[in-house]
Amino acid sequence: MKKIVSLLVWLAVALLGAFGYWTIATQRHEPVNSGFILIAALCSYAIGYRFYSKWIAAKVLALDDRRATPCEVHEDGKDFVKTNKWIVFGHHFAAISGPGPLVGPVLAAQFGFLPGTLWIVIGVVLGGAVQDFIILFASMRRDGRSLGQMIREELNSVVGFFGVVAILAIMIILLAVLALVVVKALAESPWGIFTVGATIPIAMFMGIYLRGVRVGKVLEVSVIGVVLLLLAVWGGQLVHTSPTLHQAFLVKAEPLAWAIIIYGFFASVLPVWLLLAPRDYLSTFMKLGTIGSLAIGTLLVLPTMHMPAITKFVDGSGPVIGGKLFPFCFITIACGAISGFHTLISSGITPKIITRESYSRPVGYGAMCLESLVAIMAMIAACTLDPGVYLAMNMPGKDPVAAQAAVTASGLTQFTPSTTQAGYVETPVSISPETMKSLAAEMKEDSLYGRTGGAATLAVGMAVIFGKLTNGRWLDLWYHFAIMFEALFILTTLDAGTRVGRYLLQDAFKKLIPSFGDTRSTGAGLIASALIVASWGFFLIMGVRDPDGGVRALWPIFGISNQLLASIALCFATTVLIKMQLQRGNSPAFAFVTLVPLAWLLAVTIDASVIKVWDANPKVGFIAGAHAAEAKLATLETQLATQIQAGDKTAADATQAVIKTTQTAHFNAVVDAWVTATFLVLVALIVLLSIYEWLRLLTRSKASILSEMEPVYLPAGSVMESNPLPAFSIAVLGFTLLKELSGEAAIDRAEICACAQAEASGQVQPAKYRRQNAFLTATEHRYRGVNRCC
Repeated sequence: MKKIVSLLVWLAVALLGAFGYWTIATQRHEPVNSGFILIAALCSYAIGYRFYSKWIAAKVLALDDRRATPCEVHEDGKDFVKTNKWIVFGHHFAAISGPGPLVGPVLAAQFGFLPGTLWIVIGVVLGGAVQDFIILFASMRRDGRSLGQMIREELNSVVGFFGVVAILAIMIILLAVLALVVVKALAESPWGIFTVGATIPIAMFMGIYLRGVRVGKVLEVSVIGVVLLLLAVWGGQLVHTSPTLHQAFLVKAEPLAWAIIIYGFFASVLPVWLLLAPRDYLSTFMKLGTIGSLAIGTLLVLPTMHMPAITKFVDGSGPVIGGKLFPFCFITIACGAISGFHTLISSGITPKIITRESYSRPVGYGAMCLESLVAIMAMIAACTLDPGVYLAMNMPGKDPVAAQAAVTASGLTQFTPSTTQAGYVETPVSISPETMKSLAAEMKEDSLYGRTGGAATLAVGMAVIFGKLTNGRWLDLWYHFAIMFEALFILTTLDAGTRVGRYLLQDAFKKLIPSFGDTRSTGAGLIASALIVASWGFFLIMGVRDPDGGVRALWPIFGISNQLLASIALCFATTVLIKMQLQRGNSPAFAFVTLVPLAWLLAVTIDASVIKVWDANPKVGFIAGAHAAEAKLATLETQLATQIQAGDKTAADATQAVIKTTQTAHFNAVVDAWVTATFLVLVALIVLLSIYEWLRLLTRSKASILSEMEPVYLPAGSVMESNPLPAFSIAVLGFTLLKELSGEAAIDRAEICACAQAEASGQVQPAKYRRQNAFLTATEHRYRGVNRCC
């Protein structure tokens, strides 16, 4: 009877999901309610988790809860810590949920909501969640080793070297693109700059409070910090309305970019406890709270999708991202469906704190499905906006007349209610300066034109959704709260990423230059930090100066690089599965679990790289764009010479300005072409080397030896599942999770370890100093590895 009920329930889920897909795929002549998208997504996640991930766990990986995980074998209260599985789930989700799944779907909305939605949902069920699950499992079997270490051991050292190069290159591109998104969101926004700027003294106050007033009381100071942040958001409206303060905080894009570069350098060299850690505490809680609020708001409002299911921009004429639907929709969405950067988290802290192999399924597969849901929320928020507003915000340029003309000339259409008959009619998308002016006034911005990068578009979409819950009130507060949330989120990633990049760089050169590899050396740290900041700062300034807004060129490169890292991880995962199945005497066909998503990613990545470098359309291909800029420069220089001879100073000045812009475009196109071509070469080398290894394994010319740790088995009684938690225990678990996410639990463990060591040595410190040392040790240790995603 139980099986029949279960079968009927899952059949109902499947039929409900099919109904959702059928509705969003076939309802083309009127707007679609976002509820159907949520139905399709949630049913897909449920079926994928219940059936596909369970099959992988049982048949492909053969998870064994009797086999001890790294934290059971090596528990030390520092790196290896036995942790409740739901706390591990929360920790892992907080680490992998970065800005990528929020920004990428907003940019991909130009193709319509249907292609992006299908890729986000189907891609995660068959690709992204599978990747995270298998990499986590592999790291658990290898003492929690990192992806780079595992690649060197299971494939070869050459592939491992290319993997390290790829990780460092991806991190630099990632940091540059995220910084550019912040610049585009905050430039010429006094309220936004004041609010985000206020987070720096707030974070430093929290650091001093934790260091000398209430040592290690992270939850306590985080509450104070959140209150101060909300006050900063509210206080921003005073800046906006004050003529003097408004002008003082009115900063243009390039000065703001230089300020972020300088900030990034100091954030990476200042003591961790002073700025990076407190900002991370704030970011984590604000991130989870805001994402949860957006999910609840979307479910309550169920807004209508005004963007068509499929737009004309699938032909490659899109103003936001250049290129056709395939492959650029999939490259643009990036982290929402599959993210190579997640593999650094799945082979980082998570495998060192998980207590049972079976928990890798909800943590690895389940958390990625939840991140995909975040991407769906971002897609809904963007597509509920009027398409004309969406285009005006995401096209470069702030001239209202030019924007109005560009939106009209785009040829995009939408369905609007008919004035003569029942139903909807297809009408061209348009935008009026009055509409944009009114919207900017509601959001308390001087202008919303040319806010490329996706962050401002997402903030407006979130404000509209939250505004519907409050009857249209406080739109300005909702908007600037969203901007603050996104900027805080991204700047924290910038802080941590720069510091991690510094450690990676020092580690890469420590054999060549031992003194440079010393992470405790102030001089080496300053040099490494300067090199990393200069690297991503170079691309940031390129993007700011780019005539097309920067995001149009740099975001696809980020997508390509991110998918490259996913391809590397899937090459490794395929190798592991082939070895496992050959060892067990099974068919290596099980490797198709990772080989199929790998083949898709390679098709997307290689196609996108080739198109971006060599496409003949100068609006898409970098080399064609460079040639077009060269030809334009020759014409302009001839024109300038004529104007100078004629003594027409006004015309000559205007031409010189155009020449400068064209030179920038030419330089950017050349650099972008080289960077993309480098990623393409890395893809080819890694895949060819991996195929060579697979052929050796399949032909038995190489032994199928897995670099797993020697298995240690737990007593049978220790793996029994506990009963469901009562409400009180759930509350305690939630509080414990907050302590883990904040890092306060790590400080407590460090203090306990210090006490034990002091008692053993007979040198007992006063409690205050012991707590201070534990705080400093745990905080510094927390930011030595990759602890958050893109």
